[in-house]
This record gives sequence, structure tokens and C-alpha cells, in this order.
Amino acid sequence: MSRFLTTPQGRSIAYNQTEGAGVGVVFLGGFMSDMEGSKALYLEDWARREGRPFLRFDYSGHGESSGAFEEGCIGDWAQDAQAVIEALTHGPQVLIGSSMGGWISLLMTKRLGARVGGLVTIAAAPDFTEDGFWAGFTAEQRAELARTGRVLVPSDYDAPYPITKRLIEDGRNQLVLRTPLTLDLPVLMLQGTADTSVSVQTAMRLFEHASGADIRLLLVKGADHRFSSVRELGQISFSAERVLERLE
Repeated sequence: MSRFLTTPQGRSIAYNQTEGAGVGVVFLGGFMSDMEGSKALYLEDWARREGRPFLRFDYSGHGESSGAFEEGCIGDWAQDAQAVIEALTHGPQVLIGSSMGGWISLLMTKRLGARVGGLVTIAAAPDFTEDGFWAGFTAEQRAELARTGRVLVPSDYDAPYPITKRLIEDGRNQLVLRTPLTLDLPVLMLQGTADTSVSVQTAMRLFEHASGADIRLLLVKGADHRFSSVRELGQISFSAERVLERLE
């Protein structure tokens, strides 16, 4: 049964939390995903076996949380992540960010300081509203966005993505690849070579842009964007263990 936290902005955020000892782990999901996905549930089981604190949650407009997806934007979802981390966890946390969650985890390093002790990113998608959606829009799509405030974009999943003017405009205030990105903490970036949503080139751009003494990029041959096979899930928990070892 999910519990709910009301953020300073008045949004109701659904979450599930497992108690434990030591440095905690927080999972940040992707765009239009929820906390019932295979990666979140696998990591919860892993953390429970390890006796380690674990937190998963739904951004506003996702899963069980309040709000409509189309009303949200990166800035809102980063506020949601910051609120649950600040209110529900204690001490440094290892953030595991998947796709958009990777971008939000990078924003958390800027906003939460030492509360972020380490990062594991899975197909991190920093700046995707600008470099993915906006850069890929045709002149007709940009005109439709300006005229109606939204445009539907095909996805690799069941339904198209509704991309709003607010999502694009707010995204420009959250970009992390245009200014210095200092990560003075253990970071392990995972990227599948068969990912058609986030390219290896994007992973390399982030890896080369970020500065820090303990940043690693691991390419997983044949892994796609879902990163949810038994082998790939094991790679995520293995990576979390390596980051936790360097912290503890």
C-alpha cells in the first residue's frame, strides 16, 4: 500500500519505502513511467535482502501521484524528487536514475549537496526535451506546438508522448550539459549499446562533460532502453553495490 507526501508546492506524491541500515538508495524513474516498473521493484527486493533503506516514488502526473501528466514538466518533477528525498530520507543517499530520472538525479546533485552521496544512472537522458524532442521536431510540429500548446510524438511504447509547450520551455531552465557539471562523488553510468531512445553518443557526451575523480561509464552490449532483463537488472544492483562500497 502506497503512502503519500504533500510537497511544498501542494502536490501529493505516492511512495513506498523500505527501512534498513546504512546509506539509503532512492530510485528515480523515467518519463511517463511509474514506481511499479521492473527496475524499481527489483531494486526494492535487492535492498530488502541487503537490509538497506530504499525509496521509490511517482512524480506528479505519474502513477498514483496527483496531477495530470500533461500539466507537468522537468522542473516540477525535480521539485517532487527533492521533496521526497529531503522529507523521507536521512543522511547521504545513492540515487539510481533511469532515463529522465538520470537527468533529475544530476539536478539533485546541484540542489541537495552532500545529501547525494553517489549516483548510478541507467541510460541517462539529460537535456532530452531540448536535444531530443525540440531538436527533432519538424517545422510543422514546432508550429503546432506554438498554436495548440502540445504535439503528439510517437514512442516505442503503447501510446504516443504528449509533448507540451510548457515541458519544452521549462526544460530550458533545467539543462545540465550547457554549464559546468561537477560530480565530486562516486558515479557509475550504465548505457546499453542497443538503446534506440538514448544513444551511446549521449552517454559519451555526459561522461565527457561531467568533471569528477570517480566517474565511470559502463557500456552493456546488446542492452536496450528498458534495461530490464535478468542480466541487466543484476548489472544495476552490482553497480549500486560498487558505488555504496566506495561510500562506506
